[in-house]
Amino acid sequence: MESFIIKGGVPLHGEVTISGAKNAALPMMAATLLTPERCVLRHIPNLSDVQFMGQILTSVGAHVQIDGDTVTVQAGKIKGIGDYNLIRKMRGSICILGPLLGRLHKAKVSLPGGCVIGPRPIDLHLKGMRALGTQIVLQQGYICATAPKLLGAEIFLGGRNGPTVLGTANVMMAAVLAEGVTTIESAACEPEVVDLAQFLNEMGAKITGAGSPTITVTGVGELHGADHVVIPDRIEAATFAIAAAATNGQVTIRGARSDHFQAVLDKLREAGVTTETKSSALVIRRAGELKPMDVTTLPYAGFPTDAQAQIMVLMTATPGISIVTERIFESRFMHISELARLGANIAVEGPSAIVKGGSLLNGAPIMASDLRASAALVIAGLIAAGTTRVNRIYHVDRGYEKIDEKLRALGARITRVQST
Repeated sequence: MESFIIKGGVPLHGEVTISGAKNAALPMMAATLLTPERCVLRHIPNLSDVQFMGQILTSVGAHVQIDGDTVTVQAGKIKGIGDYNLIRKMRGSICILGPLLGRLHKAKVSLPGGCVIGPRPIDLHLKGMRALGTQIVLQQGYICATAPKLLGAEIFLGGRNGPTVLGTANVMMAAVLAEGVTTIESAACEPEVVDLAQFLNEMGAKITGAGSPTITVTGVGELHGADHVVIPDRIEAATFAIAAAATNGQVTIRGARSDHFQAVLDKLREAGVTTETKSSALVIRRAGELKPMDVTTLPYAGFPTDAQAQIMVLMTATPGISIVTERIFESRFMHISELARLGANIAVEGPSAIVKGGSLLNGAPIMASDLRASAALVIAGLIAAGTTRVNRIYHVDRGYEKIDEKLRALGARITRVQST
């Protein structure tokens, strides 16, 4: 197992290029199962989750080739069951359910795993599949689904904490080969859903309304291969923007889509950070003393839950009282106890964390609990005095391509070492 050793106190300066979006890439890789023809996906990040998804596609019979940031998949002859041990390790693996049902009308997929950030039931995924005419039984850890044929339907996917992103993707992928018209109400509006819809349309699907709460899918008889470039990762871009602000540095972020994370940039500006677009790149720098802020995570286009832990670290460096309210995942404050090891003063009251900021953090051994918490702890190490050791960094490798190399290029003193 590996760890990061970080010697803090160095402002970040320079340029960083954002990789492709993991949360767009994984559903798109699953979507290649919808056609026997060759599909090419470009600007794919080199992540452990991408490798996992490639192995899952291989386990159902697809031929997968990963060459740098390009993934080529040809799913000529596939079967309806994936490798149990692979699928249960990653939340995004549930996305093969829709494509397998759409193409084969049957699927046997293990219940998915992923980060421990609170309950993330798949009831809305199953609700959508059942509405399309699927019979589903949960048996020995598997979702066993069969459908003599899929029929278009009106499906409402709103949940207790808002729309389901993966559920929207899954139902959309099943519906493209269903007979008739499917209308998805309370659909997720995230850019990753829009990018998936564009890829499916390039494959011959008929999808309208992606990016709005109502998506309409008109079923087609078959799909063909396509060549698609994945959008940049808005959460990686937000993470580097927050890191630049927290370290009192100046970083030029290239390849990002600022329109995809405006809620984060708005809060940074509220905190006294300058965000400026120059030659299609985004420049982040502090404009004076940081100011306290209140942040509430919400479905897109609200503040993303995936940037909540990172913005909390910035709050620890901000004099005064700041508040974070988590409305998406109820257990997404697990990083707070680790920040406290560094000297952060944070109190939790229900869904809110009250941060009394402005005191210097001091380096210590800390442990990551999930993907985004890992990124937050890395930022905390960058601003802490002395040396911080971040353990269990396999979490961060699931969602950030070579984050240590990118940070070193910006001047950070961060080293990857084998844990003892």
